[in-house]
Amino acid sequence: MKIRSVNSFILDIPTIRPHQLAMHTITKQAIVLVCIQNEEGQEGWAEVATIGGASYGEGTPEAIKVNIDTYITPHLIGKNANDYAKIMADLNKVVRGNYFAKSVVESALIDLAAKEKQLPAYELLGGKIHSSLPLAWTLASGDTAKDIAEAERFLEEKRHRIFKLKIGKGDPYKNVNHVLEIIRSVGDRARVTVDINQAWDETTADYCIAALQEGGVSMVEQPLPTWNLEGMARLTEKYAVPIMADEAANSIHDVFQITKLRAGNSIALKPCKHGGLLETKKVAAIAEGAGFGLYGGTMIESTLGTAVCASVYSTIGEFTFGTELFGPLLFKDRITVDNLRFENFELIIPDGPGFGMEIDKDKVEFYQR
Repeated sequence: MKIRSVNSFILDIPTIRPHQLAMHTITKQAIVLVCIQNEEGQEGWAEVATIGGASYGEGTPEAIKVNIDTYITPHLIGKNANDYAKIMADLNKVVRGNYFAKSVVESALIDLAAKEKQLPAYELLGGKIHSSLPLAWTLASGDTAKDIAEAERFLEEKRHRIFKLKIGKGDPYKNVNHVLEIIRSVGDRARVTVDINQAWDETTADYCIAALQEGGVSMVEQPLPTWNLEGMARLTEKYAVPIMADEAANSIHDVFQITKLRAGNSIALKPCKHGGLLETKKVAAIAEGAGFGLYGGTMIESTLGTAVCASVYSTIGEFTFGTELFGPLLFKDRITVDNLRFENFELIIPDGPGFGMEIDKDKVEFYQR
């Protein structure tokens, strides 16, 4: 069954509250959908998300779409989706970079191939190890009292017991005190981590990590800019608290350099930044071989993109720091008929054909730019 068409869409979906990062505050999240249809009319759907236009990285929604439509689609038409590994290997020879675009295209191919076989996508990725994944939540209102109240509510509802705080924006020292107050309130019942999103210099990081470690924070994510691997290595050697590489850990070559230099001791996985699900498996293997812990990251995807990430994460052995696939819980609406299940602090892996999500085409039309 050969590929007949490839279509991409940009959607903007509102969030339930502002979500503050170092480089951007999300009130409406941009996602890119891809639909690949075969000659029999079967469709494979996938999603990739990005944050704040060009403020997070080079892969803007507009660039993702235009590169898929112009440079990637011609290499897909007439091919068989079951050859997704060869298609992507060939594509990597003629299209440089564009990891987000490649990721969503590969996922749509895998969704279609799995649906043709009436199998869950994870069966094409090595088979499911986990039926559910521990789920973190980001406390990102910026208000200490609100964040504590939110954490208390989610603990009571058994929705989350891992909380991340985005503290790259504003006064670093005030932000550290904000974190320490939250740890004092819920730290005996939950794990609290912080994400700096590259916002600190090494001097600031040195001071703040010392205070955070003493206060009981359980992980510090990407404190320094991506280029400063030597600084990350110095912090990793100096402190007992785990230092995680996220924005720096993109291609398999990036991750190899990080593990070789010990520029951190854990890696945040994200299929979009690695260039697809197959590359995510390779990144996980490099990290595992180097003794690095793993974290299942998110780019704030909706239900479809979250199901894509959950499917590949379900095939990877151990997530030392859990996962943060909370995206659907932050959106005001969803673009799939199906919803994901969140139970007892975990996300349940969907088991339907493909990624287990049926697209709601009316919602796609409604939120499409």
